[in-house]
Amino acid sequence: MRSLYLRIWLTVVAAVAVFAVFSGWVIQRHLETERLRNDSSAQERQQERLMAWADLLERSLPPAGASRADQAMAIRDWSLRLRVPLALDDANGQRIGSADMFARREAEGAVRPQAFRLDDGRTLWVMRPQAGRLGAGAGAAAGAGMGPPPWLLMRAMPGGLGLAILLALLFIGVAAGAWPVVRRLTRRLEALQQGVDAFGKGALGQRVTEDGRDEVAALAGSFNRAATRIEALVRSHQSLLANASHELRSPLTRLKMALSLVKEAAPPQRAALEREIEANIGELDALVEEVLLASRLDAAHVFEAGGPVELLGIAAEEAARVNAQVQGQETLVQGDERLLRRALRNLLENARRYGGDEIEVSVGAAAAGHEVRVSDRGLGVPDAFRERIFEPFFRLPGHAEREGGVGLGLSLVRQIAERHGGSIRCEPRAGGGSSFVLTLPASAAAPTTARA
Repeated sequence: MRSLYLRIWLTVVAAVAVFAVFSGWVIQRHLETERLRNDSSAQERQQERLMAWADLLERSLPPAGASRADQAMAIRDWSLRLRVPLALDDANGQRIGSADMFARREAEGAVRPQAFRLDDGRTLWVMRPQAGRLGAGAGAAAGAGMGPPPWLLMRAMPGGLGLAILLALLFIGVAAGAWPVVRRLTRRLEALQQGVDAFGKGALGQRVTEDGRDEVAALAGSFNRAATRIEALVRSHQSLLANASHELRSPLTRLKMALSLVKEAAPPQRAALEREIEANIGELDALVEEVLLASRLDAAHVFEAGGPVELLGIAAEEAARVNAQVQGQETLVQGDERLLRRALRNLLENARRYGGDEIEVSVGAAAAGHEVRVSDRGLGVPDAFRERIFEPFFRLPGHAEREGGVGLGLSLVRQIAERHGGSIRCEPRAGGGSSFVLTLPASAAAPTTARA
């Protein structure tokens, strides 16, 4: 059976059935015990009543010396009064007289009479009352009201038939009530399955409804969040691939033209063409490296912080490549030294390319942790572009023609910062230029020795 709602519903129904059968068995045992106890009590009460009647009759009947006719008439009179079949024998066991109903029931032989020996030697025979007449007053009183309760009807039916009927009704009621509840639950699961199938077929914008506050709603929310992340990742890769393909065309075209001219060029021109070819190859190599790194950072689900990294040390090493000035404090952070070094290198290369030769680097503490500030004296970044410059392949208007680059450097810096739990921002620098501020979370036990 493949339908989840049927399995859940049958499980509920089976559990109710087992409970009903067990409950019925317990109730039946209880009713049987109560019946036996009531029958025993009724017999004891009946025996006490018969003995009381015998004692009453012994004091009320004519003496043994009275005529047999008087004694017979008296026993018939008391039988009518008490509505109990009576008979009386003399001391020799000869029948003196009996009530008509005693003679009739004695002839039927259904019930044996009980004998009571009187003090004068006579024997009083008392026929036990029929079960239907015992407690007739209580039955009449019940008939005048609303009728007997249901459990009396169960006992009245043979073989526990009444109990079986009530349990069957309970079973049907629970099964009918459980069906819409189970079906509503599984219908939400089916909607979730349809959403997952549609997403798997390529509908990246597919989302499911998050109704309720139960586990199904939580599962739907988890799917929506995962789908959003996957869609963003796929869109990012698509954009990265499209932009990389576009950026590859320019150096490849220049390489093709240079190769076609280098064979026929004079030695001075050939040297220039070879330098052009080397520059284009270097640009291609840098583009491929940055595209691969950006792709790996996007695909990384979990980032491992790595070991402690001394920011001032790697900042000084990278600043030496571009003749930048460094100042600040020794600062330890938890992270990947290779990635942090790449982020600082990209910031310094960006400052050298667009900000001139006056580059300063400062490392120190900040309110959010630690920060590295790379400042230049370039033309600055307009306010409208201070966030967009961190987008992949975005370059300020006119910079691509003057300075080159593919527009991935600052995007990689932001990815690296976010992977370390930090951030990157661009601020205007007093006196002209820009400051790029890389903020990283604080690390425990970081030394604070000043270093120039």
